[in-house]
Amino acid sequence: MALILLLTRTLEDPLPPDPDRPFDAVGAVLSAAGLVLLVTGILAADDNVWLMTGLLAAGAAVLAGFFGWIRRLERAGREPLLATSLFRDRVSNLGLVTQNAQWLVLMGVSFTVGAYLQVVRGYSAIATGGVFTAATLGLLASSLGAERLAKRWSQRTLIVTGFATTTAGILVLLLLVRAVDDIWAFTPGLLLIGLGLGLMLTPSVNVVQSAFPDSRQGEISGLSRSVSNLGSSLGTAIAGTILVAELTNGGYAAAMIALAVFGVVGLGAALLLPHDRPAGAPDR
Repeated sequence: MALILLLTRTLEDPLPPDPDRPFDAVGAVLSAAGLVLLVTGILAADDNVWLMTGLLAAGAAVLAGFFGWIRRLERAGREPLLATSLFRDRVSNLGLVTQNAQWLVLMGVSFTVGAYLQVVRGYSAIATGGVFTAATLGLLASSLGAERLAKRWSQRTLIVTGFATTTAGILVLLLLVRAVDDIWAFTPGLLLIGLGLGLMLTPSVNVVQSAFPDSRQGEISGLSRSVSNLGSSLGTAIAGTILVAELTNGGYAAAMIALAVFGVVGLGAALLLPHDRPAGAPDR
């Protein structure tokens, strides 16, 4: 870590900071508070339904106030934390949905399988980590072939195939774990999930960022990363809440079914993406 920090100090920032550029502190506080309230509301679901409802309503209200604030800044000719024009591109919006769903499923599956193996099955952390090697290998294999695949298949096709493969992996995790009482029963499903995620992670980012010119890449990159991080938080929160409520009585199956539903939502968004030519396809 120290070596990485030392090496990064030698890098030259292509866009040096502008000390005169204003920072929307109010927008930053409102957006962060709204998202924290939403995730906390999901986590409170197993403790108190009324508390969950109140937190979710408060989070929605704060986020509505955030968008009202940035519209007010735009009308006044001032620079907000996040321009509303970033949400006016249909293709980019669909890409953001797929990004959110990808990270939600990834973190949700990781949390669910890890907790189930250690708490219910009683496996050690080392054995559990060994099982997750299958997902890592799948992710690595499809990521290494991403450039070659992009030349043969369109980004839409890769994202659709990725979601289909990932959702199939979740279903395999559900079926094999019930049928085979062995830790390696998790390997085929995790391998499929890793392959599917590796197929679609990069194309989803490309879909979002290619919708905007170079001058707006900083803004859309920040939004893209925030949406992905939100998906990670939601995946952990949703899976964790379901598991805590019913860990030893069908909680694993319920959590995996919920994650499969989000995989289908991502697949639906991917199917709505426009068709495009592969990167290596000749122009007609």
